[in-house]
Amino acid sequence: MKDRAAINTIKGYFYQFDYSILKILELRNDADSITVEGIEDVDISELEGNTAIQCKYYANTEYNHSEIALSIRFMLKDFKGRKDIGTAAINYKLYGYYQKGQEKLPNSITVDFLKKHFLTFTHNKAKILYYQDLKIADVELEDFLKHLQIEINAEEFSQQIENILQILQVRFKCSKFEAEHYYYNNALKIIKEFAIRQDIRDRRIFKKEFIDLIDKREILFNKWFYFFRGQKEVFKKLRKEYFSDFNVLPFERFFLIEVDKSNYSRVELKDILRLISDKWSKLSKRTPNPFCPYIYIHDLERDELVNLKTDLHQEGFNFIDGFPFNGAPFDSKVILKSADYHNQIKIKMIDKLDYINLILDEINKTKEVYQFYKDKPYFELNNPKIKHVKIQNFHIKNLKEII
Repeated sequence: MKDRAAINTIKGYFYQFDYSILKILELRNDADSITVEGIEDVDISELEGNTAIQCKYYANTEYNHSEIALSIRFMLKDFKGRKDIGTAAINYKLYGYYQKGQEKLPNSITVDFLKKHFLTFTHNKAKILYYQDLKIADVELEDFLKHLQIEINAEEFSQQIENILQILQVRFKCSKFEAEHYYYNNALKIIKEFAIRQDIRDRRIFKKEFIDLIDKREILFNKWFYFFRGQKEVFKKLRKEYFSDFNVLPFERFFLIEVDKSNYSRVELKDILRLISDKWSKLSKRTPNPFCPYIYIHDLERDELVNLKTDLHQEGFNFIDGFPFNGAPFDSKVILKSADYHNQIKIKMIDKLDYINLILDEINKTKEVYQFYKDKPYFELNNPKIKHVKIQNFHIKNLKEII
């Protein structure tokens, strides 16, 4: 039960993030903006006025007036405070998804209904009339209701994401896969970053700024995306989109793999290297343009890297690493040596992160970089002409499922 409660709580947070993404994409003008975690969960600022939105997701909850009463009291308090200091009124919206019970809320809310169901409650066995505590008159409550919208038939979690993907497909003229695994992932990352900023002024983002931030020529996958899509399903889609072995083209592919020191196995790592070589090398006599992949192992101790290479060498697994002779400095031209049927170079091993850009700069062919990381990406590539896919990976066995 605790796990289910935790999942529902996390899902609620991401429902709010998705709603923020949806709202900013729906803004009509580039100069319009939203503030994440402002007065409410999402504050929208447009030429026509400002709206503070409370967004809730209760997948397993029946709607009752008490579920939204506290939120409405917060909105009323803000409304009253603005009137008292002569600040222009804003609009308020309560947007929530409930499993059932929506029929309990009438289409039109009167002042009496507002006072009875939302502004009257019991605290420490005492009856509280919140409208009296605020010293707010009925005429002011009428005005508040004109600025209040309650929507308790919100979109279900997956449907809201579908709406986002449709907008992204149109906006960026892309496939659904690209919309979901590229632009939506970037959007989710940006919204999460804005939401945790300390200063409310730093949590405001304009539509044009948002579009520019998510329109990056790289693809980022993260563990939260796995969480809601299902890890196996995401891996399946990744494999189909990027790692299908059907008609493999002779590109220069770089596989950057971070090892988990707490759960490291040289045997498993060697299996991965052989698997990558088997799928992404073409060395037969009949191959007009033979090729093999580059591999960098991140966070592997120097001595262990030597031991790994020693094992591969003794097992007859041929590789090169860019060092022409013992004691020589790294030479990117050496590692660029063409793999073919005669030399049987199955992989090209890159010892240091700094060497990757040196090698990329020397290559004139089509290049692709696939980065598998545990918690945080460790390699940045500011070249929009090179496909750079970042995939958050928890254990090396997950990589087997992907490639």
